[in-house]
Amino acid sequence: QVQLVESGGGLVQAGGSMRLSCAASTRTFRSYAMVWFRQASGKGREFVAAFSGSGGNLDYADSVKGRFTISRDNAKNTVSLQMDSLKPEDTAVYYCAAKVLCCGYRQPDSINYWGKGTLVTVSS
Repeated sequence: QVQLVESGGGLVQAGGSMRLSCAASTRTFRSYAMVWFRQASGKGREFVAAFSGSGGNLDYADSVKGRFTISRDNAKNTVSLQMDSLKPEDTAVYYCAAKVLCCGYRQPDSINYWGKGTLVTVSS
């Protein structure tokens, strides 16, 4: 069982920046693709960004490409999401997620472990 704990959410003005972090409790952190999803009120959970466990492959949703940056620290078992040039439409609960092996992580049904989420609110 892997526990994921997010931190760093809150309120920010449009155009501002925010950094989310996620700490994972596992001895095999490198074997997981670490993924960020988000869920706006009344909408489904959508893929935001991913960082594979090995190989360092990065993947971003088109809606955040160029504005968000995912990073991971395998020594500290953490993954972060730097969010810049935030827009009101980025308002959502952001979830940290982990998937065994590398692929198929864009689909919520494929995820093995979820954090509880952290709310990000971007005011206009």
